[in-house]
Amino acid sequence: MSERRIPAPSAPGGARGLNRRALLQAAGMGAGVLAAGAATVGRVVAATGGSDRSATAAASADLPLTGGPDFPIGLYWPPHPYETTLARYQEITDAGFTFLITGNYQLDEASANQALGLADQVGLKVLVAGDPRVSVVAQHMTVTDDRSVPASITTDDATDWIRSATGTYGRHASFAGLSLYDEPQTERFPNLGTLTGIVRSATPGLLPYANINRGNGARYERFVRTYLDTVKPALISFDRYPFLTEGLDTAYFETWAIVRAAALQAGIPAWTYIQSTGFSGHVTPSAQQLAWQVNVSLAYGCKGIQYFTYWTPDPARGEGYTQALVTTDGKRTPLYDAAADLNSGWLQPVGRQLKPLVSESVQHVNDTPAPVGTTAFAPGSHVTAASGGPAILAVFKPAGADDGTRHLLVVNRDPDGSGTVRIGLDATAVKAVARFDASSATYPRASRPSDLTVTLAGGAAALYRLSPS
Repeated sequence: MSERRIPAPSAPGGARGLNRRALLQAAGMGAGVLAAGAATVGRVVAATGGSDRSATAAASADLPLTGGPDFPIGLYWPPHPYETTLARYQEITDAGFTFLITGNYQLDEASANQALGLADQVGLKVLVAGDPRVSVVAQHMTVTDDRSVPASITTDDATDWIRSATGTYGRHASFAGLSLYDEPQTERFPNLGTLTGIVRSATPGLLPYANINRGNGARYERFVRTYLDTVKPALISFDRYPFLTEGLDTAYFETWAIVRAAALQAGIPAWTYIQSTGFSGHVTPSAQQLAWQVNVSLAYGCKGIQYFTYWTPDPARGEGYTQALVTTDGKRTPLYDAAADLNSGWLQPVGRQLKPLVSESVQHVNDTPAPVGTTAFAPGSHVTAASGGPAILAVFKPAGADDGTRHLLVVNRDPDGSGTVRIGLDATAVKAVARFDASSATYPRASRPSDLTVTLAGGAAALYRLSPS
């Protein structure tokens, strides 16, 4: 989630923007780091993250946030400790969020427990970031039993530190897992993989979470593949912020296409961050642009949406942050209302429909010139024709036995203006069509297949169920 520049030898190819971790990471590892190793609560031998890909997928289905029917909607940069109150956490829940990642100076045991206690009361889940027992090992040490390695810690001692950290928070129902690393460089992948394996083995009910950087081209494909092969994560999360001061960054689509393909091959969920604040080189998004990021991400198979940021980072952070959902002094902005409407009125209900499905295809219609990395529309077994304005058509299939049912998500390619697309359906494969109604979470008024004429506001989307009988 960071925005400072990654050194060239480690960076994925073609990434744009500054890496924000250096700007939004509070300093200090805390004196409790050295004491943590004394908490010996059992040991795990050779916890290296070496589970196979099928085991990884199975674990994802049973973990907090990735498992269950609810679509995870998270936020980064929550209220700072002086504003970490029950009223503020109720405000987060009221806006349709289901989890948060600690930060904004919540980087010690006491503030994390404060956040977890409040989250318990309002039904939020929490990924704890910045616990010094975890951060120092993830970012500055190497887990290895070869004591000749500088700044190393044994597997047993690292396991003790992880157990110490998770034991500190385990009494909270809201505790969903640990945020182990934000935008690791390639040379940190082996260590992150070891820590991911330790969390899985020592605390199998928790989510070991990390977020990777963005990029483009073959270099980024190698970066993502190396990450998956080395770390073997329960999910893949990335960030890219497309609304620049000079206009839309269409390289956004290629980044998504690369992550989508890798997640499908690995059999794990893909998550992303959406831009919900302005900062250096990036504008403050409109309500339609928030919706556009969500819907494009859903079209590319996203299984978890996270907002960057919720609270506006203070000026001392640099980078010229403008208003997010809540200002630095705690006032709601129009983006708060926009996010609340989007999360509760659309993303929560449609996300529950799409979360258990598998992305089958993502095609761009009349998107000229075609952005790099996108796939142009071609007739298929269910959708046979498309014309009109630029749109993205995404087809989803069941995760289990295929009964012929498909779901079609139609996204307006224009984030700002309305558009209409006409879609032809195969009458042999599709016997009934119903449009999803988010307000009732149902598919009313199923009809016989015919050409669909779909008119959408800027950034909006519509979901259809295509039934074989």
